[in-house]
Amino acid sequence: MEYKQTILDYIENNKRHYIEMSHQIHQRPELGNEEIFASRTLIEHLKKEGFDIETDLAGHATGFIARYESTKPGPTIGFLAEYDALPGLGHACGHNIIGTASTLAGVALSKVIDQIGGTVIVLGCPAEEGGVNGSAKASYVKEGIIDELDVALMVHPGNETYKTINTLAVDVLDIKFYGKSTHASENADEARNALDAMISYFNGVAQLRQHIKKSERVHGVILDGGKAANIIPDYTHARFYTRATTRKALDQLTERVGQIAKGAAIQTGCDYEFGPIQNGVNEFIKTPKLDDLFAKYAIEMEEEVIDDDFGYGSTDTGNVSHIVPTIHPHIKIGSRNLVGHTHRFREAAASTHGDQALLRGSKIIALMGLDLIINEQLFEEIVEQFQYVKGHTK
Repeated sequence: MEYKQTILDYIENNKRHYIEMSHQIHQRPELGNEEIFASRTLIEHLKKEGFDIETDLAGHATGFIARYESTKPGPTIGFLAEYDALPGLGHACGHNIIGTASTLAGVALSKVIDQIGGTVIVLGCPAEEGGVNGSAKASYVKEGIIDELDVALMVHPGNETYKTINTLAVDVLDIKFYGKSTHASENADEARNALDAMISYFNGVAQLRQHIKKSERVHGVILDGGKAANIIPDYTHARFYTRATTRKALDQLTERVGQIAKGAAIQTGCDYEFGPIQNGVNEFIKTPKLDDLFAKYAIEMEEEVIDDDFGYGSTDTGNVSHIVPTIHPHIKIGSRNLVGHTHRFREAAASTHGDQALLRGSKIIALMGLDLIINEQLFEEIVEQFQYVKGHTK
């Protein structure tokens, strides 16, 4: 109880500073891999709290790893800090809360590490929302950075408080067609219409949707369809997302979508490019006992934990969950009809309710970390369950 109270006292005594930090990040939204202010703000604070910092991780200039190590043995507890914003919407997914809550939880747990053992890591994770070279956690998996962790914890703002839900694997793809341009009323026979290729591609994808599983998704938009109606386009560009319940199924779906692009190019005599613009994102492997631990402390913090069908999303935290036991629960910051990636959600992420969720969320995951270090049997049970679930994932 002494260690628990030390953690809770630290959070309560320093809550104004962390709320201010969250609001500062909220007021200066930055897109993925451009989060200079947000990452610097978190890094400078972690340095002051005695953490050792490494920056510029795995090809992500705004990524970082902050370590606080005890001289005593024990598990390494990782806290995943996200801090990127959305184009045109700012922090409409509440990553200002995620980054600050993970930092606060990590610092609070570090106050007892010297006594109880173990290591605390706060992992700065840029570009969760994707984009070019997006989804940094997937890079961290490839580079072996996640291998340092024994457990990965975080909490995401939402319209209710609930445990980790299933997520979809996702690929983000660019499709480009290259033709030959002429005036539309002169020498059109010499042209190769890149827009025709793109339209053929869209029609092919529409036909494919009849023959994929209900849980799979293919969706996209044209980013460049030509410049003038009287000029046959020599270049078109689209961006597509493919989603499926497993990475194996997604690789097969993405391959089929790529074959449609190839066919569209052959039909129209165009050249084409097809491929990912960022890391692939994997589905989530849930560890129920770790989520039960979240629910235990969420209830203790007077959160009502509900169990409902929240649909499917995607997150690169799924990639982490393939390596170590991981959670991606949500904590309530507003009304039930609050929807992510909207202006209302953005405002809620800096509201009084949002601030309360930041503090409660940090308490929950910090106390989870404490429990995992001092309760060796619980830690071993969670690791054992993770290994079993991972081994039986198709």
